[in-house]
Amino acid sequence: MNHDSENKRKREFLKLIDDNIEKHGFHVTYVLEEKDFTPFGYSTGLYKNFGIPEVFISGLPNGLTNTLINNYAETFKGKEVPYYQKLDSLIDRFLVYLIPVASLSLKEKVLASYRLYDGSNFESIQIIYPDLKGYFPEDKNYDYDMEIFGSIKKNE
Repeated sequence: MNHDSENKRKREFLKLIDDNIEKHGFHVTYVLEEKDFTPFGYSTGLYKNFGIPEVFISGLPNGLTNTLINNYAETFKGKEVPYYQKLDSLIDRFLVYLIPVASLSLKEKVLASYRLYDGSNFESIQIIYPDLKGYFPEDKNYDYDMEIFGSIKKNE
C-alpha cells in the first residue's frame, strides 16, 4: 500500500470517529485479535458528552464488546457509575463489574480517545467479566485471556 492511500484511509477512519461522536455522542473502536495479541475495544466521547468514564474491554469478540459498551452508555448516561458491584444490567448472558482505570495506563491502546481529549485528563473504566465457567479474575480457578489495567479489588 502506498503512503497516500494509507493517509487517505487514516483520514477516513478519523472522520468516521468524529461523525459517530457528533451523531451518537460516542464511537466504539475495536482492535482485532492477532497471534500473541488480545483483542480489545473502547469508547471515545462518553466522558465528554455524557459525563461518564470512557470504557475499555479486553479479550471479547467484537459483537459482545460493542453490546457491552452500548449498554453501558445507555445505562449510565448522566448517572453515577457503580464500581466493584456485579451487574446484570449490561448483558443478560453473564454478570460484569466495573473498575476504575488510570487513563494513562491505556495510552498506547485508546489512541482515538487521546486524540479527542488532546492531553486533557479523562476518566476510564474497564468492564471485568467471568470466564466460560463463571469465574472472575479474583477467583482461584479463573482461566481467560483478559488484560486488566486497574485493580480488581476495591482498596488496592
